[in-house]
Amino acid sequence: MRVHSVESMAALDGEGMRYELFLSGCPLRCVCCHNPDTWNSNIGTEISCEQLLKKILRYIPYFDGLGGVTFSGGEPLLQAEEIVKLGNMLSENNIGYALDTSCCVALNDNVKKAIDGADMVICDLKYPNSESMYQYTKGDFSLVIDFLEYLKSTNKRTWIRTVIIPNINDSEEWLKKYIEVLSPYKDIVEKYELLGFHTMGFFKYEQCNIENPLKDTQALDEDRLKELQLFIDKNFK
Repeated sequence: MRVHSVESMAALDGEGMRYELFLSGCPLRCVCCHNPDTWNSNIGTEISCEQLLKKILRYIPYFDGLGGVTFSGGEPLLQAEEIVKLGNMLSENNIGYALDTSCCVALNDNVKKAIDGADMVICDLKYPNSESMYQYTKGDFSLVIDFLEYLKSTNKRTWIRTVIIPNINDSEEWLKKYIEVLSPYKDIVEKYELLGFHTMGFFKYEQCNIENPLKDTQALDEDRLKELQLFIDKNFK
């Protein structure tokens, strides 16, 4: 497994305390990405599932029955086969895992197995239609819909997240489009959380010699984020 970095005591990406693995490689080129250093699938450390399991087992006392492992990225499901392998090892030790994914991957057998084995899936719903998805990520929106359909068909516990960017999708009109996309999946979506665009990852673009398309964009105002989250809470039920 190619691992970009690890957060051994993560608390945001899933329930309870998490051992979070940020895997290398991503098929998207999101304008708002704060981890462009994860794009390259060759960057990071190659480590076996057996070695990772030994590291993870040390943190069992902190999971307290609720936490576990989160596979994030980059796009973790580019390494779905390895996730399945490590996931089986985790299951043998009564440790669950979550997937933090863009949903923009083809549903091959290993991806389906990785989803099936997960306790829950955290979906980053980036944009609500094909045009905006391609414009701002170069991704294929049809893959996202296929992914959501599979989550629905398997009744998978799902959290949705969307990054709100000033002057791009920071309006109620945009949020109505997201709500429309998600309406068929209300039965599986436990939470829809908006995240404010921030500039903390800007330095990584310079380090990686990558052009930053939003270099002149300011972080989203916290009060505006609260207003938009309230709109979601009232209208997505």
